[in-house]
Amino acid sequence: MTTFSELKLSEPILKALAAEGYETPTPIQAKSIPSLLEGRDLLGIAQTGTGKTAAFALPILEHLAKKTERPARGTVRALILAPTRELASQISDSFRTYGKNLRVSRAVVFGGVGIGKQIEILRGGIDVLVATPGRLVDLIERKAVTLSKVEIFVLDEVDQMLDLGFIHAIRKLTAMLPKQRQNLFFSATMPKEIAGLADALLSNPVRVEVAPVATTAERVNQAVIHVDPANKVKLLAELLKDNNMTRTLVFTRTKHGADKVMKHLSAGGFTAAAIHGNKSQANREKALAGFKAGKILVLVATDIAARGIDVDGVSHVVNYDLPFVPESYVHRIGRTARAGATGEAIAFCTPEDRPLLRDIEKTIRQPVPVKEHALGLKNVPALAPTHGWTPMGKGKPGQKPGGNRNRNHGKPQGQKAQGSGKPKPHRKGQSANGGQGAPRRSGGGSWMTQIGQKQA
Repeated sequence: MTTFSELKLSEPILKALAAEGYETPTPIQAKSIPSLLEGRDLLGIAQTGTGKTAAFALPILEHLAKKTERPARGTVRALILAPTRELASQISDSFRTYGKNLRVSRAVVFGGVGIGKQIEILRGGIDVLVATPGRLVDLIERKAVTLSKVEIFVLDEVDQMLDLGFIHAIRKLTAMLPKQRQNLFFSATMPKEIAGLADALLSNPVRVEVAPVATTAERVNQAVIHVDPANKVKLLAELLKDNNMTRTLVFTRTKHGADKVMKHLSAGGFTAAAIHGNKSQANREKALAGFKAGKILVLVATDIAARGIDVDGVSHVVNYDLPFVPESYVHRIGRTARAGATGEAIAFCTPEDRPLLRDIEKTIRQPVPVKEHALGLKNVPALAPTHGWTPMGKGKPGQKPGGNRNRNHGKPQGQKAQGSGKPKPHRKGQSANGGQGAPRRSGGGSWMTQIGQKQA
């Protein structure tokens, strides 16, 4: 088995990894790091929770540590673009953790906070800059920074970038980069538009693909409860009385829906919080920190706000609203089955949502087992098998569910997650549920800040 010491990383980085209890690289790290250390371009198709952040952070730190010249004023040596504030923050946390023994300056910039301090810091020159596209374009237009000296360029969660409408900003930014640079490109899926962008950016890239869609679906214990819309809040509250639901992530379709569910849960005595795009950055960070620390047992989120949430020990994911895009279902439930652990995912399906459930079952190529509940609908007819999946036990010999091409018509598949966050190499002494010390129910001097401070 490969260890980090066998990947030819320098002693300061190995010490930082050891301090975190990391010994063995994840598959994407073992496959990517050697090629990246050689300066190759990389195309990575992987979900969050696979350790892809460390897969690019460690080689970048190694490269910068070996070339010790300081960045010129207003320049950047390594640029990482992320779609959301949460993901950018968690990527910056990874660089802090693994670069703590190196003299490498770093900063993170995103919207929603004051721009003045960010301008001041970037004008001094930065080794590693993590940014959201919109804020970076703004900073460049204000002449706070130039991209003419970028040596390594990383695009993370590209499919989510396109979903959020960042394609024009990305093209504008890439046009400012020098021709001679190393490019790293990560996406959970590879539809035509993303494949075209990858072809334009990458030169003879190494391709690394980890965790196809079915893998997560197979690892999670799934169930669907058919329910009348009027009973959804009551049903969720009843389920949360189970002491096994120690850390639960609830997904809604809308911001208003997230707030509504959170208020009902709080009124019922549950420690709950909601995060979505209308929340201030400070409130979002406070809610996420409370969820990580176990002070908040239920976090209600929209898909967009959940990008970047990377928390160990999530016991359950509840799809309070089924997503309109079936792949989002896979990304959601993947939050609970981390580091090889199993997890539980419960979906609520109203009569109007049955077509959405059918699309989900096509995508994961297996039916979602129905769970009966006193507050659920009774005698709901099962969905008939379709071309999209084969009933269990009916596939080809030796073939796992999901082994065939899925609804994306043969295009490579993976999962997003919604952010990448802190990488997940295997930890010494990690508990079976993938986390360490998952919270239990009880009664109902950093070198970088979130506004982009730096330290040499």
